[in-house]
Amino acid sequence: MKLQFLDAGEVVTTHGVRGELKILPWADGPEFLLEFNRVRIGEKVYAVESCRVQKTCNLLKLNGVDTMEDAQKLRGKTLQVFRDDADPDAVFVAELIGVEVIADGMSIGKVTDVLDYPGNKVYVVQGEHKYMIPAVKQFILSTDLDTGMMQVRLIEGMCTDEN
Repeated sequence: MKLQFLDAGEVVTTHGVRGELKILPWADGPEFLLEFNRVRIGEKVYAVESCRVQKTCNLLKLNGVDTMEDAQKLRGKTLQVFRDDADPDAVFVAELIGVEVIADGMSIGKVTDVLDYPGNKVYVVQGEHKYMIPAVKQFILSTDLDTGMMQVRLIEGMCTDEN
């Protein structure tokens, strides 16, 4: 199911004296946050004045956060982005958790975890049995977040508790 907000990172510290925040992004890389013009921290929405990459983090300047003291108040909080501002075709891990998985017309369970391996991601599906399904087009036939359904093709070895 598509979420209204996506957790995108953590405010780890301040940067400088003009209210910049150092963000540890939870996406595939810090470049992801460069796309957004607004973010949410707590219940407050902020316009993004600037965002740049610094190594594996982002330096973010928000409208209304103008001093080190203002920025200090946001340390340790979760930064969220608006789902509507992201690529509509993108699928995020948080949206996959709980999606019903269908194979050969029958439900085999729900996605409980997404593992990130060097070659590709692997969806962990738990139902009567536990399945490990590589997130590649050969096995993931379709994903509809609006209905919360995923169609997959299973092959031998994907069921982790079969003999």
